[in-house]
Amino acid sequence: MPTNLQPASVLSAVVLPASGTHTEVAGVLAYGIYSASNSFISGAVDQVAYTYNKLGGNVLDIELTTRNVYNAYEEACLEYSYLINTHQAKNVLSDMLGNTTGSFNQDGEFTAGGYANGDDVKPNLKFPRFQLGYATHVGRGASLHAGVGASQTIYSASFATVPDQQDYDLQDIIYSASVGTANEGSPFYNKVGKNAITIQRVYFKTPMVMWNFFGGNAIGTVGNLSTYGMYADDSTFQLVPAWQNVLQAYTFEEDMNVRASHYSFRINNNKLRIFPTPDISTPTSFWVDFRTSEDAFTEESDRMYGADGVNNMNTLPFPNVPYANINSIGKQWIRRFSLALAKETLGQVRSKLASIPIPGNEVTLNGPALISEAKDEQNSLREELKTVLDELAYGALAEGDAALQNSIAEVVSKIPTGIYVG
Repeated sequence: MPTNLQPASVLSAVVLPASGTHTEVAGVLAYGIYSASNSFISGAVDQVAYTYNKLGGNVLDIELTTRNVYNAYEEACLEYSYLINTHQAKNVLSDMLGNTTGSFNQDGEFTAGGYANGDDVKPNLKFPRFQLGYATHVGRGASLHAGVGASQTIYSASFATVPDQQDYDLQDIIYSASVGTANEGSPFYNKVGKNAITIQRVYFKTPMVMWNFFGGNAIGTVGNLSTYGMYADDSTFQLVPAWQNVLQAYTFEEDMNVRASHYSFRINNNKLRIFPTPDISTPTSFWVDFRTSEDAFTEESDRMYGADGVNNMNTLPFPNVPYANINSIGKQWIRRFSLALAKETLGQVRSKLASIPIPGNEVTLNGPALISEAKDEQNSLREELKTVLDELAYGALAEGDAALQNSIAEVVSKIPTGIYVG
């Protein structure tokens, strides 16, 4: 009996069909991040027909499965989410530093209770309230040295002078007042240790009220303030700017503490030297304002400034962009990127067999060419989206608004002014 040498099939074992099926999408996705979204599943099914037609499936077999297309579509969505979130991070990071961060699972989604404001709240979909967060945070540190408020506590302590003793070790004095059971009520108890303290101010208290009444300010007054509190017949009142009052306060306080006191001091390595040498007429107590060394990442529980919050792009509470929040612009980008990914996969498949022998000749496959084209298309799509996003950054939008306003002003300035005829 002759042997039947006819092939059982003349078709490739793997051929991409002309359309996909809704029921098979969710079960074959690598991550399944969008598998609960019916609109995503519909988009993935439509992508099969799009890929089939763009790659010429009605002319030549496409050695892909619908599973390859579905996963390419999911990867394209995640790539789009990555680029959008990166762009938004550039826009809002300054104002979200120190804010609440989130906890994420392996897919980049919030875990249960992963965000303090609720898992349904996605900050990457919101327009933030701009408060110049980073600049304000840095300003608090600078204000500490300027003495106009800070995020660190400034403590106060006093010590008694000793007649004929000119030098006092402030580090030792304050350390002694920070240890021992007798000092447990001190605000800086056990907060000094071996770390050097930073002296902010040294001063003493005297009965300056009488000096104020009799005009002890030898520098003079700013504005008409010399008669304040002494309502004589010739008292006059003038409205003066607030900054004049501030200057008055600064000069008056400095005058009382320096010029009228006749005392000065020098601090070196937290050791105080008083001039002139104290005697029985010297004020009995001197006061010191100081701050202790604090770790940059330590904060008090009742005055949290964000050390445990967002500190860089990695800790921003940005989950994947939901498929439902991607508009038509984004979905068209996803379709094109998904096609490029499918083309790359097809090129890898065809590259495994560079050529197929046939009777009297061979067929050369275009695997390497497909891979090269696909890579170029993916890079081009990424650069296209990045360029558009950079042009739409908040700073760029502000520049555009300013340019628009200037253009409008220039046009209006050239409009002839009408002449009123009564």
